[in-house]
Amino acid sequence: MLNKLFYIFSVFLFVLASCKENTAHKPNQPPVVKSLADEKWSVQMAQSIMERNPKAYQIDGRDTQKWDYVHGLVLKAFLDIHDTTNDTTYLKYVVEYADDLINEDGSIETYKLADYNIDMINAGKLLFAIYDSTKNEKYLKAAQLLKSQLEDHPRTTEGGFWHKKRYPSQMWLDGLYMGAPFYAEYTTAFEEGKNLDDVAKQFQLIQKYAVDPETKLLYHGWDESKEQRWANPETGVSPNFWSRSLGWYAMALVDVLDYFPEDHPKRLELIDYLQQLAEALVPFQDESGLWYQVTNMGEKEGNYLEASGSSMFAYAFAKGANKGYLDTKFKDVANKAFDGLTNELIVRNEDGTITLTQVCAVAGLGGDPYRDGSYEYYINERKQDNDPKGTGPFIMAAIQLGR
Repeated sequence: MLNKLFYIFSVFLFVLASCKENTAHKPNQPPVVKSLADEKWSVQMAQSIMERNPKAYQIDGRDTQKWDYVHGLVLKAFLDIHDTTNDTTYLKYVVEYADDLINEDGSIETYKLADYNIDMINAGKLLFAIYDSTKNEKYLKAAQLLKSQLEDHPRTTEGGFWHKKRYPSQMWLDGLYMGAPFYAEYTTAFEEGKNLDDVAKQFQLIQKYAVDPETKLLYHGWDESKEQRWANPETGVSPNFWSRSLGWYAMALVDVLDYFPEDHPKRLELIDYLQQLAEALVPFQDESGLWYQVTNMGEKEGNYLEASGSSMFAYAFAKGANKGYLDTKFKDVANKAFDGLTNELIVRNEDGTITLTQVCAVAGLGGDPYRDGSYEYYINERKQDNDPKGTGPFIMAAIQLGR
């Protein structure tokens, strides 16, 4: 009798435990979804961008379609994620942007060749991968259209591309990133590299005229005519060092080197430019790992630790070290910069997405209203959270660092 009672009691306890377990884990509850915070930083930022901008043309904060360099920057980062993850979500996002803007005859909506704006070349870098994956001739035709701009683009007396037709005789560091990597990839893919010397010339000229002999940093712009109010009357350079312009230049160097064969006579020269710049930038890295908006002014009143330039340096240093162009110590410098970005400038939102703060929205020289390149000018340009000029390089840096 006692054995029977013990058996019944044991069954009762088992049933009771089972009921408690079922209460805690109801079958109709959804499975636990992996948090975005568990993903790599590149994926976190890309997913955050897509969540905020269902259509890629929206990433500049506008709801109108536009062919523009910022889209080229961010979407090139998306192509890099696709290459590392094989997740077609990122490729589709890029292709959709191209399809929204490129017509069957290869013409590009909102693009005006006659403006001779070097910025408009940058998004052309997307076309090579899209053409390779789709074999749709319209992408090749669009690339040929952009290349035709470079063939007639106005130049300085020694052959440097003007930044824009409306900015005569001026070369800006920004323009090296906007034009040179596309030019290098195009001539390598379709011309057997015949114009690589001309690509290298763009860097040779900016090194010749824009390098400060004391700090070895490069000034934001150079006016061959020395007519601009911002131009030094003796040298033609602008007054200050702007971190994002230096970042554009650093990225331009590491990216064009992808297309210079090891036996090309200009390759070592370009690597030397990158090494000089990297060494020049390290003394101005803040203890946080970041760089200031005005690179060499440290904690001068109004200056601030800026996200886009810091992200660009992290990317260029990491890729440079990965490729063997830079000493391995620069991988440490890049990781320190990335730590600064994630610790100081990334904010986690309630929906799990991330925001990159402290991004300078825009800065330039000349124009109307006139931008004089002064310290006060750079520190007073507005900041914009999640500006694509910061988020794109952030993704690229994360990929190169495997973070």
